[in-house]
Amino acid sequence: MENRVREWEEERLWALGTRSYPALRELPEADSATRTPFQRDRDRIVHTKAFRRLKHKTQVFIAPEGDHYRTRLTHALEVTQVARGVARVLGLNEDLTEAIGLGHDLGHPPFGHIGEQALDEALTARAGRRFRHNEHSLRIVERLERDGQGLNLTEQVRDGILHHTGPGKPATLEGRIVRLVDRVAYINHDIDDAIRAGILRSEDLPADEIALLGPTGSARIDALVSDIVESSAAAGDIAQSDEVGGAMLRLRAFMFREVYLGEKARSEHERVHRTMRGIFDHYATHPELLPESPVEEPDGLQRVTDYLAGMTDRFCIAAFKALNVPEESRL
Repeated sequence: MENRVREWEEERLWALGTRSYPALRELPEADSATRTPFQRDRDRIVHTKAFRRLKHKTQVFIAPEGDHYRTRLTHALEVTQVARGVARVLGLNEDLTEAIGLGHDLGHPPFGHIGEQALDEALTARAGRRFRHNEHSLRIVERLERDGQGLNLTEQVRDGILHHTGPGKPATLEGRIVRLVDRVAYINHDIDDAIRAGILRSEDLPADEIALLGPTGSARIDALVSDIVESSAAAGDIAQSDEVGGAMLRLRAFMFREVYLGEKARSEHERVHRTMRGIFDHYATHPELLPESPVEEPDGLQRVTDYLAGMTDRFCIAAFKALNVPEESRL
């Protein structure tokens, strides 16, 4: 298997692409006879509890009633599909790209970006430290899954998960694809959901950017992907042209202004903050009430953070109600 894959990659992959061998893991282990190291990482991620919980975690809208709104799970799948397509055209390692894409948001707490902000503020107020979902995604695969043993993923996948957002830059081109495509996907898919929810109308979108990128989500993604492929091939790195990349950034700023931080979203902010802060403070004061954790942590607030970050939207809502709504009398 290894020799065959090595020969294929030397013949087909871009010189800048990441090779599948040798597997760089924290704990050395024998390679599989049927799967490359990155394929094994992908499979380990897909079979985690954290990955399954993504289907009930919000992308933008809080516990939406409609069946067609994005969740963290559909977002991860959409990012992975687009990113793998970019990797294929550029001659990069598709399996590595896929593993990073599927694992990049495992650490996202309930209620999307608002929930991350709420958990960050609660942890900062109590302990003076920050919560970042990319760091928590890495914690999940390194420390929390498999009853505290972690997944023992390769170094390249862990790096891509950690650096898919934030100031650091992924070490591999495959990781940089996921970092960029993550924005491509959520901006365009969130426009679709915002229109479906009645927060935006098609005519509200900025005219110049739409004229350049396209009138539909699929057209915009196609234009952005084509630009990434052409610009990256020329630059020897994952890149966008100034014109198309600038249009995407302006469209992103529009979405933050009108959707993520807009008037309708702000009405949800207070409720999300109240819900998550209430649960956080309750368990920070009464850590003995937390479920048992397979990971020994001298810091009780880390256990609270792990528990709250792992909740789905509906579980978090139910937990808050259980703490604050009196039970029905049985007398």
